Amino acid sequence: MALRRLAWPLSLPPAEGVYVSDRVRRAAEEQAARTLRLALHRRAVITAVLAAWPADSHRRTAPEWAALRALLPTGVSGAEVRNRTRQIRTYQGEHGHLPAGLCALEAPPTVAPQVLLAAVDRQQATLERLDATTAWLRVKLPLTAAPARPRQWAWHVIEVRLPSTIDPDAHLHPPTLRPTPGGRIAIDLPHSKPLTVAPAAGHTVALGFDWGVNTLLTGTLGRLTTRTGTGAGTGSGSGTARVVTDGRPLIFDATTISAKLHRLRTHREHLAAKRDRYQALAAHLGAPHRAWGHLLHQAAVLEVEHERVCARIRHLNRALAWAAAHWAVDQARALGATVIYLEDLATLEARGHRKGNARLSGQVRGTVAEAIRHLAAKAGITVATVPARGTSAQCPQCLAALTHHPAPDRLAERGWKWAHCRSCGLSLDRDHSAARRIVSRGLLGQTHTTTDRTTGIRSIRTPVEGTVTTVRRPKRTTRRLRRARQAAARPTPPSGPKTTLAKGHPTPARPTSAKPAPARRAQTSRRAPDVRTVPATTPTGVVQRPAGHDTQTATTPPGWSGPGHEVPVPDRPEPDRTGPGRLSRETCRRRTRAAERTGFHHVHATEVHPLTPRFGPHDGNTRPRRARKA
Repeated sequence: MALRRLAWPLSLPPAEGVYVSDRVRRAAEEQAARTLRLALHRRAVITAVLAAWPADSHRRTAPEWAALRALLPTGVSGAEVRNRTRQIRTYQGEHGHLPAGLCALEAPPTVAPQVLLAAVDRQQATLERLDATTAWLRVKLPLTAAPARPRQWAWHVIEVRLPSTIDPDAHLHPPTLRPTPGGRIAIDLPHSKPLTVAPAAGHTVALGFDWGVNTLLTGTLGRLTTRTGTGAGTGSGSGTARVVTDGRPLIFDATTISAKLHRLRTHREHLAAKRDRYQALAAHLGAPHRAWGHLLHQAAVLEVEHERVCARIRHLNRALAWAAAHWAVDQARALGATVIYLEDLATLEARGHRKGNARLSGQVRGTVAEAIRHLAAKAGITVATVPARGTSAQCPQCLAALTHHPAPDRLAERGWKWAHCRSCGLSLDRDHSAARRIVSRGLLGQTHTTTDRTTGIRSIRTPVEGTVTTVRRPKRTTRRLRRARQAAARPTPPSGPKTTLAKGHPTPARPTSAKPAPARRAQTSRRAPDVRTVPATTPTGVVQRPAGHDTQTATTPPGWSGPGHEVPVPDRPEPDRTGPGRLSRETCRRRTRAAERTGFHHVHATEVHPLTPRFGPHDGNTRPRRARKA
């Protein structure tokens, strides 16, 4: 309505003899206004970059950055500035001069086919909730293709099935309608629920997560305590805050899903290259040529396949992101953490020949972060980001420089997976080391947490360095809990006096012949070898294979789908979840038990279980024990 007062013609008038309500035009004008607001922001950024164009477009100096920051709108990130600089530099290389503005640099925007019902009032659309799973959407639609009078518009009731993610007490808002390629109408239904705002500071138990390439999330638990003695850390003396951890890594391993996404992206780029090649050949040959129609047909087929692969990538990314978010929030709730600290990689870019950053920048970190914030807000958990610079370069135990190696037994070689500190001797996974640094920066610098007024995202811009001490729970409590579990698992003996069965025959005497002396047993180790010393064979013993896991016959019970492994697990009874498309728990391997709760059978994640009691010293008289690998 504000744009109408400015007399901006945002929508075309209806055709002659066609009646269209003013509320329908209002929805179209709202969509046009959103497109214009986005274009206005892009124009402001491009105008500022052109006004402060540097002498060397590949690298700006500090005075040039300062001059550019003075012209840019508020909230523009460095990544957006670099992207616009590359766009302008590409235009300059093709045309030989700088663009005049946004219209010369970009094509007209493409408007998505959708209907914004949030821009209309109750005389055009209403939404009423019937129960926990059903809602009625009443929309006033025309009865003919070209209605000539108001009577040809009537109310239509659309029954909407609500998903289980919408709580019964959630408030529904007017949706957005979108046509799908399959001919159906998709409804984007926003809903809100009043929640208490989690505090930004005052936390003592936190979870820190580090992003990775294969292990999408690697976390650790940290606790903020008060130092009662003198030692290494952020300071010495009584009353000094320090961070302790139990040393147990929390891993969400999505190696197979990441490999699948990488193959799909490679296939998508290959299809796009072939499509562009066919289109270029068809444009060069022209319509009279006999191969012109065949080339266009091949390009259309490749375009359909390209769209299918893109949809597959989007769906897989979304499912993976929400599975990781659910796992992270479940870990925080089980461990009693009140805050989750994430590594701020919003501006990460692939530079040079660093393939790790290239693969990491192609992941769905933004979707994972938004999903974690959404789920954590429901659970009353705070989510904040900390600076990522230096988290993998310094030791979390003594803040010395780390060296990176391929594995813990190959410290003489250079690599990136394993971190080793020559100062204190710390040796652990690189992502786990970075997670300790992240939780330390978050707990020690939580007083510097800032909240964005527009998005509500909380972040810590000023890093506070501190060491992380590894401690364990008290031994007495742990032993008592272990003995209690063993006693509960031991079968109960029958009540009454002990009796023996009557034997009907005497016990035979042992043979009196001399026994041969037992052969001397070779000294062996109880530790199972990491790699088999003999070739493993198939169950039938026909084909020999290299050392590794034995192959197992994939048996699929009737009515089920998917591979079966026939490994019985009688220890932990689980509810029956059999049915079409789901395997029984007894036919899955042990290592996939924790992964099935994430939504993928090929994702291996740390099981969610609480620490009872909480780790670490609770007072100054309790001496922490040396940590060991959990």
